Amino acid sequence: MKNLSTIGTYLFALPFGVFGLMHFMNANQFAGMVPSFVPGGVFWVYLTGAALLAAAVSFIIKKHVQLAGQLLAALMLVFVFTVHLPSIIGGNMMSMGSLLKDMSLAGGSLLFASMFGDNTD
Repeated sequence: MKNLSTIGTYLFALPFGVFGLMHFMNANQFAGMVPSFVPGGVFWVYLTGAALLAAAVSFIIKKHVQLAGQLLAALMLVFVFTVHLPSIIGGNMMSMGSLLKDMSLAGGSLLFASMFGDNTD
């Protein structure tokens, strides 16, 4: 079971690390996704990229997993309610996949936090 847990941890954490790096490498492209009512544009892209990388590292090294999972879930839900949902309401049904993905990642982050949080802080 330990091997499954380790594999699951890496499979869950590594994509967040990749997403975080993508925020740094393509900041100007991602800045277009920042809602227009939020000032700062590219600053938020870098901040969310750093948050995604920090969560991935936290999960992999098993330090502060509960906090990282809770904060990552909050970030994913911010994406759901500020980026994807307004897009869907505006008529872009192609955003539904991203909304559901980020909602699932939020749920997975909370589950991960609850499973691994007590033993790793």
